[in-house]
Amino acid sequence: MQFIKSLIFNFFLYFGLILIFLLAIPTLILPDRFTIFFGRLSAKYMVFILKLVMNTKVIFHGKENLKKVDHFFVASAHQSMFETFALQIPLDGPIFILKKELLNIPLFGWYLRKIGSIAIIRETTTKENLNFFEKIKERLEKSKRPLLIFPQGTRVKLDEQPPFKKGVGRIYKALNLPCIPVALNTGKVWPKNSFMKFSGDIHISFLEPIMPGKDNDEFTKEIENKIYTEIKKYY
Repeated sequence: MQFIKSLIFNFFLYFGLILIFLLAIPTLILPDRFTIFFGRLSAKYMVFILKLVMNTKVIFHGKENLKKVDHFFVASAHQSMFETFALQIPLDGPIFILKKELLNIPLFGWYLRKIGSIAIIRETTTKENLNFFEKIKERLEKSKRPLLIFPQGTRVKLDEQPPFKKGVGRIYKALNLPCIPVALNTGKVWPKNSFMKFSGDIHISFLEPIMPGKDNDEFTKEIENKIYTEIKKYY
C-alpha cells in the first residue's frame, strides 16, 4: 500500500511541477516577482498533494520569529527536496545559495538564475568564489529579500548530525545580520534519494533569531546545537 501511495504521489509531483514550470516560461522575461509567484505556487502544490495522497500535514512553527527583526538571513537543516520549495511559502521569495550544477538544469536552473540564486563551486578557489561574500551582500541590498542557506551542505537523514560547514559562520560575519535557524523533520516523510514517501506530519520550525556580533565559531556551534536539539523532538 505504501508503494502504491508513493507511486501516485511521485506521478502527481513531477507531472504538476513540469506543468507549472512550462506555464512559468513567460516569467523569464518578466520582473522576478512573477517567477517567485510560480515558485510559491509549486510549493503550495506540493503541500496539497502531500495532504491529499499521503495524508501528511505541513506545520510551520515559530513564524512570529520572522517578524522580530527587519532584516535577516535563514539557515535551515536540509533533509529532502521538499524544504527548498516549502520555505518559499513563509519567506516569500528567498535568495538561495546553491551548487552551481543546479543552475544548468533546463527550466529549473533558469528559474533559479532569474530569482537571483547565488552559486558556489565547492572545495575550489576560483574567481567566482573569491568575491562570493561581496556578491551576496550586493544581491541582498538590491532585492531586499532574505538569504536562505543550508549549512549542512547537502541533504542528510533525519537522525544524522554532521558538523555545519564553516561557510555559515563566514556569511554570518560578512552580512552582520541576525540569523533565523530552521529545524525540520522532512526526512521522516520524504527521505533523501528515496522513491518511497511516508505518512506523518512535517514540522518546520523557525527558531529565535541569533543576533550579530558573535565569533564565527561560537555562532556556528550555537546554531548547530539549536537546530539539532529541535530536530530531536521530531524523531
